Amino acid sequence: MVIKGGVTSPKGFTANAIFCGLKKNPQKKDLSLIVSDSLCSVAAVYTTNVVKGAPLIVTKQNISNGEAQAVVCNSGNANTCNENGIEIAQKMCEIVEKHTSVKKENVVVASTGVIGQPLDVSPIEANFETLVQGLGSSLEHSHTANKGILTTDTMLKSCAIKFKLDNKEITIGGMAKGSGMIHPNMATMLVFITTDCAISSKLLKSAIQDDTKASFNMVSVDGDTSTNDMYVVLANGKAENELIKRKNASYYTFKSMLNEVTTFLCKQIAKDGEGATKLIECVVSSKNIQMSRTLARSVISSNLVKAAMFGADANWGRVLCAMGYSGVKFDVNKVNAYFESGTDKIKVCENGQSLDFDEELAKKILTQKEIKIVIDIGKGKKTATAWGCDLTYDYVKINGDYRT
Repeated sequence: MVIKGGVTSPKGFTANAIFCGLKKNPQKKDLSLIVSDSLCSVAAVYTTNVVKGAPLIVTKQNISNGEAQAVVCNSGNANTCNENGIEIAQKMCEIVEKHTSVKKENVVVASTGVIGQPLDVSPIEANFETLVQGLGSSLEHSHTANKGILTTDTMLKSCAIKFKLDNKEITIGGMAKGSGMIHPNMATMLVFITTDCAISSKLLKSAIQDDTKASFNMVSVDGDTSTNDMYVVLANGKAENELIKRKNASYYTFKSMLNEVTTFLCKQIAKDGEGATKLIECVVSSKNIQMSRTLARSVISSNLVKAAMFGADANWGRVLCAMGYSGVKFDVNKVNAYFESGTDKIKVCENGQSLDFDEELAKKILTQKEIKIVIDIGKGKKTATAWGCDLTYDYVKINGDYRT
């Protein structure tokens, strides 16, 4: 069960954030740091965008040996498409080494914000000692660190989970940012997960690659995949469970618990989509998991579906339309579709055909803050879930002057 917590919940991790001057508003944090008191196994997944931020390139090089000990992240500037971007990202790692016991090659570095604007590293360097002095392991420290990576986000996105392996209590904690430029195959999201579980970097990499398919690759806000997206997990082994180095029962338990954390964060990201008023969850059951995933992603990515959800219009035809251009072949005559919220559920399509359903009940369901679109195709038992949000007037307002 997911609990209140974050990246400082597992043993051995501290975190903090400060305002160093990268953002215009001094009331907003813009520089975060997470540190483990020992070296960690590490694994990461990155954006599929051909245009990649310099921090991703440096991070990928730093953790190529499967080891890391700290995460440094600035917001307000993406450090992408800059002539000296690699140099700046490397400099940020050097600053971490200067002020902590962490070697520069063991640093995960990340940036988020405006693309194509020079990043001045001097405010980071000048204020880093203050950042380090404020490191702590409380929930407040975790939330503060979360604030430091946000851009257009309106809410914190963090959680933790505790479970047992080998009679040892394991904790996984996580924080994320993401509100706009969110689309499957990694979106404008930064996700930092910490755990005190003892697991090899090889198995950790396998776990997060599988998890991504069912979590962060199933989220869409606006159809844009960004340049700086990163999902990183650090595991320091402080729980002292038997090292997970093969795909045994402990491995699958760990992977399942990791997915509970990432699923929670996915919902928070979708719920906080730029200008959004509603969380949309699409659950598809079909004959195979890839078909279900593709169809679910297509539905929550449809601007027409998203607009209908904003207007509380039970236009189920848009759902089938989105399924139809997904690239997946299916029998439309076996499609049943439902709208659901809370305890209310209504069938709006049966065997690909219209039903005389209760429009008032449908309206009631679609005016709720969280809406589920449920789709069954024949007798398929392979289920996948995708998360999105409605498309509102405010989305255009936010992105019309994002840079200025």
